[in-house]
Amino acid sequence: MQFLTEYLPITNPTMVFFTVLIIILFAPIVMSKLRIPHIIGMVLAGVAIGKYGFNILERDSSFELFGRVGLLYIMFLAGLEMDMEGFRKNLRNIGFFGILTFLIPFALMYAAGVWLLGYSPMASVLLSCIMSSNTLIAYPIVARYGLQKHNVSTLSVGASMLSLLMALVVVAAVVGSFGGGSGIEFWAFFVLKFAAYCALLLFLIPHLTRWFLRRYSDAVMQFIFVLAMMFMSAALCEMIGLEGIFGAFFSGLILNRFIPSVSPLMNRLEFIGNALFIPYFLIGVGMLINAHLLVEGGGIITTVLIIVIVGTLGKALAAYASCIALRMPWQEGHLMFGLTSAHAAGGIAIVMIGMQLQLSPDHYLLGDDMLNGVVIMILFTCIISTIVTDNAAKRIILTDKKNASKEEVGDDEKILIPVKYPETCNTLMSLAIMMRNQELNRGLIALNVVYDDEDADSNQERGRQLLERVSRHAGAADVRVQTQVRLATNIGNGIKHAFKEYDCSEIILGLHIHDNSSRVFWGEFAQSVFNGLSRQIIIARCTQPLSTLRAIQVAVPSRAEFEPGFYRWLERLCRLAKGIGCRIVFNGRVESLNLIDQYINTRHRSVRAEFASMAKWHNLIELAERTKDDEMLVVITARQGTVSYKAALERLPDELTEHYHGTNVMIIFPDQYGPAPDTMTFASMQHTEQLSAYLAIMNWWTKMSRRWNISRRHSEPASNC
Repeated sequence: MQFLTEYLPITNPTMVFFTVLIIILFAPIVMSKLRIPHIIGMVLAGVAIGKYGFNILERDSSFELFGRVGLLYIMFLAGLEMDMEGFRKNLRNIGFFGILTFLIPFALMYAAGVWLLGYSPMASVLLSCIMSSNTLIAYPIVARYGLQKHNVSTLSVGASMLSLLMALVVVAAVVGSFGGGSGIEFWAFFVLKFAAYCALLLFLIPHLTRWFLRRYSDAVMQFIFVLAMMFMSAALCEMIGLEGIFGAFFSGLILNRFIPSVSPLMNRLEFIGNALFIPYFLIGVGMLINAHLLVEGGGIITTVLIIVIVGTLGKALAAYASCIALRMPWQEGHLMFGLTSAHAAGGIAIVMIGMQLQLSPDHYLLGDDMLNGVVIMILFTCIISTIVTDNAAKRIILTDKKNASKEEVGDDEKILIPVKYPETCNTLMSLAIMMRNQELNRGLIALNVVYDDEDADSNQERGRQLLERVSRHAGAADVRVQTQVRLATNIGNGIKHAFKEYDCSEIILGLHIHDNSSRVFWGEFAQSVFNGLSRQIIIARCTQPLSTLRAIQVAVPSRAEFEPGFYRWLERLCRLAKGIGCRIVFNGRVESLNLIDQYINTRHRSVRAEFASMAKWHNLIELAERTKDDEMLVVITARQGTVSYKAALERLPDELTEHYHGTNVMIIFPDQYGPAPDTMTFASMQHTEQLSAYLAIMNWWTKMSRRWNISRRHSEPASNC
């Protein structure tokens, strides 16, 4: 053993990094065997390898750097993954819980600091700021269970940031009082700086992000750009006198709508953070903890017990009081308490600030005993937070599964994506990834069809390369893809045969983009596909990146609600709007809009849906005037002879070519025949009487409409129906 101690602590950079990676690798394995959240394993491993443990590693500048990045990363991901629509709808509840989770621990800790620990009022205020704020140590547990956008997660994260902001403001006031600047001028200047900071970021980051994403699609460049925005926000936040963790969270909120939750970029951000930066931070926190102080006894034990018990009690009272007041289930109250009860590097930062404030030449506001007490407190609160959060998340998952709709069990979703052009294949795959049912977690099918001629071999090789590119793009989003290069004498027939062979539910095609003439609007095979298949077909043309869209304008024809595929395309558009994080505007008849509104309120309440009346289909041209370049037009069309078909749809290629050139466009041919999609039970429950009455005249209408359309096509221009 003495022989080994000669080589400790390890200073070789390669060995240091190797040791950290071994801990990151094996801590979750060991902790899972013990049924303990692996975050605790990271902290305990830091205790063991630090100078207060076996002195294997020294907490050098690498731990300070990566630890700082890890803390910023946790707060950044919390803002990036937050359900923004839920955040807007729950602002009042977030404010209520945020105030409680700040005031109750603050008041209890201040009283305990003055009366039980004998600290001065100013020192008690700093201690109260530590315990009234919190660090989202347990947030990776929430992310692992997929609860980032759950209502209680949004509530807890928002309240945590509010309490942190209030604590940082109080700390700034304490520091200002020592500098003689705590008067009206100090606060006026502070408010001015904070308002200017928020206004600058709200203006600068969206414009920079939209400009960058439209011009650069390289994955590495996008990743570096996002990190640069995070660190810029954190650095500017520190310049105005607040902690950088608030700036990281604020930048995450701003970038939230530009980085879809199922995009490859989001997957890369989460992967790098969870694999390296966040574990580095947790290990670094553990290396600060001196567990020997608890064994030595003395006043440190009393200090730690009082801080842990009083601070945790305050957070628990705030969480469960909010749970009762907001009429939430108890398991959600447990999760609120778990997420808001941990304290980490933010507490150490506040203590270090107090240790630099001099009351006299030989006396500082806070001493070493407070630092030691806070550091050991971090260990206990991290353990409490992770255990409570893990158990609460499991209970919420089990409850949600019990209450889950049985309709999703029979979902026949299987999406086919035929790809031909390299410039559009990744966009089509991104559309499919955002429209797929994430809970079912089924793979996608990418298809490349080539002509069976003398160039078949070379075309097949190019097709395989294209499908490899598509697979890498989907793999970056952790989505499985099944690929096939198919030989066919007719491209349309090849797609239709593959569709039936794989028993697919729908197709996502790229709109022909190499010729703007309306005569070849559909391309050489798209028309053959939607005429030969009765299932849903989505044809898209994307000239702007999906993540930069501000809105989706949907043109809904009259009687669209009577089509069998009505709820399938509605479900897909809701998922798309939620994935992009933009609003969706439905334009159509009042009857159709009422059903859409009812469906969204039932199944997708977080979607920002708006409704505009469009009495006649010729208003599609008027819709072009208010559809901007950074919006997408979605046209719900129909095959000839179906319920919602109208002769005006025949002019659709000309109108889109003339009025929507350069705009993102999507055309949807809904399901027409065969079994109803997975959500048709919703329709049957709500509209049985309407459907029965309408189906009685369906056959007569179909026959007459075909004959009527043919005669009108030869006699006069199509009318607007």
